[in-house]
Amino acid sequence: MITSEEIQKYKEDGYLIPKFTMPEKDLLEIEELHNSLVEKFPKFRNYCPAVLLHDERFLKYCFKEQILNIIENLIGKNFALWNSSFFAKPALNGQATPWHQDGQYWPIKPLATCSVWLAIDDATSENGCLKFIKGSHKDKKLKKHKINKSEKLTLNQELLKSEYVEKNSVDLILKRGQISLHDVYMVHGSEENKSPNSRRAMTMRFMPTTSIFDHRFVFNTRDFSITKIYQARGKDISMKNNMIPLNTKET
Repeated sequence: MITSEEIQKYKEDGYLIPKFTMPEKDLLEIEELHNSLVEKFPKFRNYCPAVLLHDERFLKYCFKEQILNIIENLIGKNFALWNSSFFAKPALNGQATPWHQDGQYWPIKPLATCSVWLAIDDATSENGCLKFIKGSHKDKKLKKHKINKSEKLTLNQELLKSEYVEKNSVDLILKRGQISLHDVYMVHGSEENKSPNSRRAMTMRFMPTTSIFDHRFVFNTRDFSITKIYQARGKDISMKNNMIPLNTKET
């Protein structure tokens, strides 16, 4: 569980690094699953936007009791897992992620998600750790983005430079197994990895069930109609999400 001070810090800063470390056994299993995924789909070498569409064995790590406890403290007792992705950022030539807000990409109304970012490797300034701009989530608005089609980027939606001040950013330094959590409106990005060390990370996206996931939405040719919404805790308050019940999750 997290403290009231930590909850307030999340609300104020837009992100939190709680006192949790994923067990080494689980990290080794995740590495093995990711290696298999990339071997089967080489296009995911840098980034896989939806690992659960290809291998639901990743669900096991999204539903760690300690992680769900933290999420419940931050967004309430009724929430669902709607996505898990993998940012691999290989050594020497790992792709950068442009400055952006996650909500720019997602068909959720009202827009709400708490993202868990799990460090599979140590994340450092040298290997392209995440950078956050504290408090950039507070106005609860999507800022202006443009399309950047560079093949050196994991994502193609980039914030206009007029929308943020990079010098105000903080590096998200994490040890292997640590997690951070951030708000859907948080302004963030990361530089390319030119170091000899990889910077792998797995994300888990949780939304309160007062929100509705629009499966009809298409963005960047990505088809959200096949996205699965997994019940995590509580019930579907909106009664409009097609959720997979707890007892059918393959964990």
